Formats: sequence, structure tokens, C-alpha cells
Amino acid sequence: MVFDTINAYQRTAALRAAIELDLFTAIGSGINSSPALAAHASASERGVRVLCDYLTVIGFLSKAQTEYCLTRDSAVFLDKRSPAYLGGAIGFLLSPSLTSPYQDLAAIVRKGGTTLEGQGTVEPDHPVWQEFARSMAPMMSTATELIAQKLDGSSSGAIKVLDIAAGHGLFGIAIARHNQSAQVHALDWPKVLDVASENAQAAGVATRHHRMEGNAFDLDFGNGYDIVLLTNFLHHFDIPTCEALLKKVHASLKPGGRCATLEFVPNDDRVSPPTEATFSLVMLASTAAGDAYTFQQLEAMSARAGFQRSEIHDLAPVPQHLVISHK
Repeated sequence: MVFDTINAYQRTAALRAAIELDLFTAIGSGINSSPALAAHASASERGVRVLCDYLTVIGFLSKAQTEYCLTRDSAVFLDKRSPAYLGGAIGFLLSPSLTSPYQDLAAIVRKGGTTLEGQGTVEPDHPVWQEFARSMAPMMSTATELIAQKLDGSSSGAIKVLDIAAGHGLFGIAIARHNQSAQVHALDWPKVLDVASENAQAAGVATRHHRMEGNAFDLDFGNGYDIVLLTNFLHHFDIPTCEALLKKVHASLKPGGRCATLEFVPNDDRVSPPTEATFSLVMLASTAAGDAYTFQQLEAMSARAGFQRSEIHDLAPVPQHLVISHK
């Protein structure tokens, strides 16, 4: 395990190279040999052979004689022709803003927060969120549908929705698609909202998708919302900052309104489940004070912000949970 972990960077580099060279899509379309793949990728035959053999060893390809085939996971998630293609996510997940801090993680541990400039990725108008909006939308499609169903937006009549840190906008857009009377107000930085507006236009809900440009901590939300969406946001901040935002959210909701929070929620032991528990390290490396919060912590924050009760919902197969807090 020690040796495998030391060399784990090689796996990341190999997968990224194969995505950038379009090897998975080429193999899925029947270009199976090293010479043919090299010609397709405008790369050296030796380089392609070594890379594809490595990908076979680590489970992304299979090999028979001199020809390569996709594994089931590669066919579903790494072939661009698949509706579940996730290769574009490397634009965000492997961006320098997220990866460079790990070059000296010991310094981050000593400091107790990111060594990136200022507040890290939560600096105002940070360009990484434009990349997030464009790269991560395919990964969110399942979660957006599950949340829209959990909130039962289709049977709610005319509703007003606030989508905080909307990013690609798909969470609010999903509610608007389910409910033809929903009006969605998407809050984010202007360039990020450009992506959300494009997605709203493509989904046919642009006339009911409204822009709120700026910082969630500074903008006046207004009031009268039935639902406020807080998706993948609270983990960037410490508990007092989260509570201050939740108080603003509470004040903006109608009586009986709901705040829907999507988060990586570890168990109380903070070491399980693996995906949720290890997310704390991502926040340590990229933010000044963020963390992955347990449900007990999220429930307590919401209660101190004035919410009457909170419940947690499993979103399997998504490795996140939905916390709904009721005013």
C-alpha cells in the first residue's frame, strides 16, 4: 500500500493523458491497435503502447493479443459518445487551483488551511468556478434529478426558488423543468452565471431563470422563497460563516419554506464512508477554513439559524446527502 500510494500520481497522469489524447473514445469506436491509435492521436506508437498497457494493468482497458478494448466503467464514463461521460471533469478536478496545494501538504497542515493566495478557491470571482460550471455539469445530472424529486416540485404549484452559488445552474433548472410554474433566481458571479444561463436556455426554461450577480454573503436575497438551494457550498466555510449564511436563508424563506443543502456528509466517526470522509482533505488544501460536516453539525447549524427541524436523505448512487431544513 505504501508503494502504491507513493506512485498514485502516475495513475492520475495516465488517465488524464488518455482523456486528452481521446484514446477511450477511439478504442470504443473500433480503433484498437497501437499503430492505429497513434495515428488517431497524432502521437508516437511507443508512447501509445506503453500508456495503453499501463491503463490495462490498472483496469481501464483490457487487451487481447495486440488489441485493446474498453472495460465496462471506461465505456460508460470515459467514451465521449456515452451520455454518462465524465472525462470533461478533469478540467475542474485537475485544475492547478485544486492540485497545486498538494505539492506541500505538510505546510497546509502546519497552517491549518490552504497556502493558496487569500481565501483559496473562495476568493471573490475566482476563475476556477467558471471551469467548475462547464466541466462538472455531467457529474451532477443524477443529483439534480433526485433532489427535484425529493423536493416534489412538480406538485407544488407556483413556487419561487433561490439557487445560491448556482454554478452550472442545473439544480434550479431541474426544479423548473419539473414545475412549469417555478421561478428560479440563480445567484453567482457574472461569468459563472453565463454558463447557467446557457443551460437554462438549452433546457427551455430561460424565461423563468433569473440572474442575481454577486456574493452570497453581501447580496440582499429578497424574500418570499419557497425553496432555497445550497448545493456544494457550505463545506467551503467554517461553522460561524455557515450559520450567518443560513440565517440569511431563513429570513428569505416563506413560513414553511425549505432550505435544501447538498453536502458530502461523513459519519460521526469522520472516517467513513470513504468518499465523504476524505473530502475534508480537499477543503483543507483549497480553502482557509472549510470542512466536510456531519449531519449532527449541519442540523445544529440550521437550528441555531432558526430552522425548526432538519432531515437527511440518501441520494444513492450519488456519494452525497441532501439535508432539508424546514422554517
